[in-house]
This record gives sequence, structure tokens and C-alpha cells, in this order.
Amino acid sequence: MPVLPGAEPYRHQGGEVGVLLCHGFTGSPQSLRPWAEHHAAHGLTVSLPLLPGHGTRWEDMQLTTWQDWYAEVDRELRLLAERCSRVFVAGLSMGGALALRLAARHGERVAGAVVVNPANRVHGLSAYALPVARHLVRTTRGIASDIAKEGAAELGYDRVPLHAAHSLRVFLRRLDGELPQVTQPLLLLRSARDHVVPAADSARVLSRVSSTDVTEVVLEHSYHVATLDEDADRIFEESLAFIGRLAPSVGKEGTAAVG
Repeated sequence: MPVLPGAEPYRHQGGEVGVLLCHGFTGSPQSLRPWAEHHAAHGLTVSLPLLPGHGTRWEDMQLTTWQDWYAEVDRELRLLAERCSRVFVAGLSMGGALALRLAARHGERVAGAVVVNPANRVHGLSAYALPVARHLVRTTRGIASDIAKEGAAELGYDRVPLHAAHSLRVFLRRLDGELPQVTQPLLLLRSARDHVVPAADSARVLSRVSSTDVTEVVLEHSYHVATLDEDADRIFEESLAFIGRLAPSVGKEGTAAVG
């Protein structure tokens, strides 16, 4: 199945510092493309993969599980680590959860993590019905484009496959048990108003990780897909400053831009 225009993966060969960006559930690299291009313009090596089952049609996602999504970002991290001396992981929503699991499992290979509105659980009573409901109903309504900015849109599915939603629930429950293994510096940015992932998820992440270098930033003007919203520039600048502080080898251009 051909990839939707705009949903293609993005890669940029830059300097010795790399960043892996992970997109969200039912979304695509389009939601993080401006972030990726911003960091590439400041000399970083950037990888923004397309997760299996995403960026085509929801029927393709129905055939994938969290193990497929995680395997893709795990592979990309290993490739970045071969190319770069320092590697950071970042992500939006489920992508933030994937980034946190990479940090938990890869230890010193990951220099730091940046997460935007990270998911920690599937919410609502429907979550408890998923193990059964997924055999009776194929999809529910989509969650894409929770954006405050006028005219901005996220390229994502208008339906959520319940098999995939069940797999996401399993993944998030597993990750919650692994969060204490996250020890790296952490930058967490969350929207004050998010109609997809509540603030409780970010609070749970912050309470569970073992990181001692932790920064929380509240985005006052954005909804869930903050990387395409009013606070997008702040996300890009805060994350570049975070990376520049931990990896001064980003270079003069990068450090000057955030100084």
C-alpha cells in the first residue's frame, strides 16, 4: 500500500549528535516533520521513521502490534548509535512512550529523552472492554488533529483499529513497569489543554522515572498535537537547548541558536 503524501519517513545526515523522533498512534512523521527539519537545520543527525501500519490506511494498522512499532524505533536507534557519538530520543504521545522505553532498555546508549504529551495508559471504560470488543467491532472514531491552531491539521487515520488499540494498552501497561529504569535527563512538555492524553499521564511518567535531571514545561496555547500547534517553536527551541546542554558538540551553530 503506498504511503500517503506527507507521511514519508525523514532522515538527515548531520553531525556527531543524533536525535530519533517517534510519531504517535495512528499518526505519521508529518506531525513531527517541522521538529525534525528544525534540528536538522542546526546540524543534528535526525531520524524520523514511519511506524509499521501507519501512514497508509487503517486496515494496514489492524495487522500490526506494539512489538512492530517498537522494533522499528529500536532498529533506528541502533543505526543512529553506529553513526553518532551521542543519541537522544524524542516523541509525541505514543511516540513519547516509545522513546521512554528506548531510554529504559538502552541505558547509556541514550543520552537524554524529550517527550511531548506522553501517553501512559488508554483511558476510559472502553479500555477495559478492548480485549473482548476488538473481536466484535473493528474500529472506533479517530483521534487525529487535536490542534488549537487555525488551519493546522495532522495527517492521521480517521478510524482507530481496536486490535491496535488493545495492543497499545498492553504496551503502555508494560512500559509503566519499566519507567523506573529511565535514568537519563528528561525534558517533558505537556499541553495545558489536551483532549487525547490527560495531564495525569505526564504526572505518572514524572513520578515513575528515576531521572534526577528533569524539566517540565507547560504549553499554554496548544492541544495534543503540540508539535503542529501554537507552541511548536517553543518545543523545538527547548529541545534544542536541552540537547545542546547535554551535548555541547552540537557545534557553534546549534549552541548559538539556543544560548
